Amino acid sequence: MKAEETKLKGCYIIEPTIFEDERGYFFENFNQRKFYELTGEKINFVQNNQSFSKKGVLRGLHYQRGEFAQAKLVQVLRGRVLDIIVDIRKESETFGEHFAIELSSENKKQLFIPRGFAHGFIVLSNKAEFFYKCDNFYNKESERGIKFNDSDLNIDWKLDESEYIISDKDLNLPTFKCMEI
Repeated sequence: MKAEETKLKGCYIIEPTIFEDERGYFFENFNQRKFYELTGEKINFVQNNQSFSKKGVLRGLHYQRGEFAQAKLVQVLRGRVLDIIVDIRKESETFGEHFAIELSSENKKQLFIPRGFAHGFIVLSNKAEFFYKCDNFYNKESERGIKFNDSDLNIDWKLDESEYIISDKDLNLPTFKCMEI
């Protein structure tokens, strides 16, 4: 397993060590001890989530605030997505900056997102299964978000906006300047 910190402090691209032979492949997608050795992050995941989406589905940008904030370890089990994170830590040097990475079943990369980030993704393949671990339980009352096409963030979602499939909830999220932290 390898871990590379992104330009956003505390966020890591995780690449597993894959063992392949004529039968297929095997890899550990998470090992708490190795994760700590590579990142220095002590993490205790308490909830797993999985979603299935078709091409153009854009989910996000979501976060939970306060005591219900969540760190996440995200990966794609099938297909290909563009994963986006936005630093919403007011004290951070990279506050308001975003990072994008393509996650796929082929590259098997994962992204570790610490607390204090908004998160979203768009499906680039015909279908995708997205899986993530959370270090805190979901709490509906603390859920917040940022509008996906906020001009201050200037995110390139890699697809034409005419291809987006977005929930009404996500279409009505506030801008970055108006978000609640």
